[in-house]
Amino acid sequence: MSNNNSSTGKVLSFSGHEYLRQRLILATLSGKIVKIGKIRSENDNPGLRDFEASFLRLLEKVTNGSTIDINYAGTTILYKPGVITGGKIYHDCGTSRAIGYFLEPLIALAPFGKQPFDLTFNGITNDNVDISMDSIRTVTLLQLKRFGIEEGLELKITKRGSAPLGGGEINFKCPLVRTLKPIQFTDEGRIKRIRGIACCTRVSPQNANRLVDSARSVLNRYIPDVYIYTDVYKGEESGKSPGFALSLVAESTTGALYSAEQAALPGETPEDIGSKTAKLLLNELSKGGCVDSLNQWLTLLLMVLGPEDVSKVRVGNLTAFTIQYLRDLRDFFAITFKIKSDTKNNTLLMACVGVGYINYSKKTT
Repeated sequence: MSNNNSSTGKVLSFSGHEYLRQRLILATLSGKIVKIGKIRSENDNPGLRDFEASFLRLLEKVTNGSTIDINYAGTTILYKPGVITGGKIYHDCGTSRAIGYFLEPLIALAPFGKQPFDLTFNGITNDNVDISMDSIRTVTLLQLKRFGIEEGLELKITKRGSAPLGGGEINFKCPLVRTLKPIQFTDEGRIKRIRGIACCTRVSPQNANRLVDSARSVLNRYIPDVYIYTDVYKGEESGKSPGFALSLVAESTTGALYSAEQAALPGETPEDIGSKTAKLLLNELSKGGCVDSLNQWLTLLLMVLGPEDVSKVRVGNLTAFTIQYLRDLRDFFAITFKIKSDTKNNTLLMACVGVGYINYSKKTT
């Protein structure tokens, strides 16, 4: 399996706007043509939204030779993927969705480009709809390292941008790999520490300290090793809207990572956000597994793209998103997972044999 377009002309058809990004990414990786119809066709305002059209434009920027046909009403897309090129790219994400909406799916393409990805995005860095830049930096990118994607992988937050007006800026760099490593990650270990980032923009820096105190009052009952950094942005670097947010990460003795995050909505206090995020983290920990809910999809995808060898991972409850993702992985790559329930700790052991995906643009060294 290579990242050259090896499509045999068979079109995979889907309907609805849900899972749009993942299907476009899977089509790009597999070289399969995909048709997505009935995009909000029953809605008073049918068709693609501005952020979805923006994501399609971004996909064109990071590939070469892709063609995207959209019907007049915007309710059907035909996507013929090209070759993943990568390189230095700038994209304004707007304010309809946060930067996480755009960056998260691209992380799956980045290791397989012709050139290393060097992306600069403008927009909202923290909100309550999409994954924050903090969670991507401290949890999502570390999933890649297990598969051998390591040196030169970084995410810098140069400006924070709270909702609704954004004004944040990030830079993401990812090295190329020729092939991935298989993984055997089935030992959850015990939680040894919790770290976090309390950030605020265009509000009193005291809000960050209040976030920390509130979260610690909940978490210290669970574990003594809790350290939350405060990240206060001023002036130009603080975006265009006032706001504050908290991102927490728990790490186990075997390197499993679990995340939770919240950004303040109008009227919410730092105390509300601090305790709410801490409780969300404890809830995530109670599910068990070696990968948290937010990052199940990425780990499973990289297992599928891995060498023709068995990869295994332990997960907690599968989210509705992951269940659909498993179906889509089967459709695009003809791979099914062997799933075994472990009743002792209420988790699932998932195993698959990879397709042996090779990035031929990356020369062997």
